[in-house]
Amino acid sequence: MTDFVRTAEENFRDLSDFPYEPHYHGWQDLRVHYVDEGPRDGPVMLLLHGMPTWAYLYRDMIPPLVAAGYRCIAPDHMGFGRSDKPTDIHWYTIARHTEILTSLIAALDLQRVTLVCQDWGGPIGLAQAAMAPERFEHLVILNTWLHHTGYEYSEAIRNWNRNWHEGGLFHRPEPDLGVLLISSAGLVDRETMVAAFVHGKRPELTGKADDIYRGFSAPYRGLPDAGYNGFRRFPLSIPVSSPDNGNAAAQALHYRTLLAWDKGAHFIWGCTDDVFTEEWGRTWAGRMRARFDGIPDAGHFLQSSHGARVAELILEGRNG
Repeated sequence: MTDFVRTAEENFRDLSDFPYEPHYHGWQDLRVHYVDEGPRDGPVMLLLHGMPTWAYLYRDMIPPLVAAGYRCIAPDHMGFGRSDKPTDIHWYTIARHTEILTSLIAALDLQRVTLVCQDWGGPIGLAQAAMAPERFEHLVILNTWLHHTGYEYSEAIRNWNRNWHEGGLFHRPEPDLGVLLISSAGLVDRETMVAAFVHGKRPELTGKADDIYRGFSAPYRGLPDAGYNGFRRFPLSIPVSSPDNGNAAAQALHYRTLLAWDKGAHFIWGCTDDVFTEEWGRTWAGRMRARFDGIPDAGHFLQSSHGARVAELILEGRNG
């Protein structure tokens, strides 16, 4: 039996901007949560989050995509959101995350899929398109990467990795990751963010900042420290120093495979992101002969800060 913790359902009941009923997929002795909204016979938008978010990241995108006739499936990776949270940090591997998503896609028999992926949702989601292209019609790639020979990791991503190792800012019990999301959106200053991490001081928030903070912190409120290990493992899996991390060899295979992708592909990029830079996004799009749309004032979490605009661009790309 897998040792895991499960977030209390009451944590999600006060999210006024995320009213969706939960759905669950069984994987071995655990359950994976996913949002399933829109017509069951409609083409699918498979919306994949990364670190340290969950399906809530797509709160502003699901309504316009459903209104356009799409069935929106937004899973939570194991260890995130409403999904179960194994307590052994070594349980979490990118290969396992990939396998779990494959099992969900197969169980739901998803067809005519448009993949929308960002951050770690990129390597995990693009693996599905590379290995089962018959299920996918279109790729929408947001601020992410696939490891491959010659890829240059930015100083920002190296710093992110360092900060999860001993002595780093985030290497501490029960890190309050929700404050990172409101900081990245410019809704609190850096001093408030650091105080939340270093001193465990919950920020005093109102209005939109409070709504977003409650949304992104809902998955871990009340959990023991071991319930945070899914968060911890994603940064430590970045293959910045060792190709043994992050399922790097498989990522490289998927990268090479997708360079020959002959269906629709569309890159939408937050151009102020210093982790996955605009230059990298444009380079990758060029190699795939794909449309590139940059959002000049958006950062890494563009679905959260510019969700309506991202959805608009996705629909333009699908209808163009």
